[in-house]
Amino acid sequence: MTDQTQRLTTLLDQLQRELQRLDLWETQPPAPEAFDSVTPFFADTMVFSQWLQWVFIARFRALLEGEYPLPAQCDVAPMAEEALKDLPQDTEALVTVLKEFDDHFPG
Repeated sequence: MTDQTQRLTTLLDQLQRELQRLDLWETQPPAPEAFDSVTPFFADTMVFSQWLQWVFIARFRALLEGEYPLPAQCDVAPMAEEALKDLPQDTEALVTVLKEFDDHFPG
């Protein structure tokens, strides 16, 4: 496991823990048709926290575990700031983890 893979895996773990702490982690996935979205962040079929859990985290874990090429750029934190701003929970730590994740992909 490379240093980058290990660091990204640690950040994904932190992201999962933060979603759990905020009570945004779900035990059941969205309906299968929710994954058919072509809209960025699946905004038409999922709330952002669902997308983080069921798409972002799941896909990055698969990429890392399979040692597949990683994207050149990742800019999730700005969307997180916008999508999570109206939640009653303090999501600052969640956004911070996403910023750290984004920083690994200077694009």
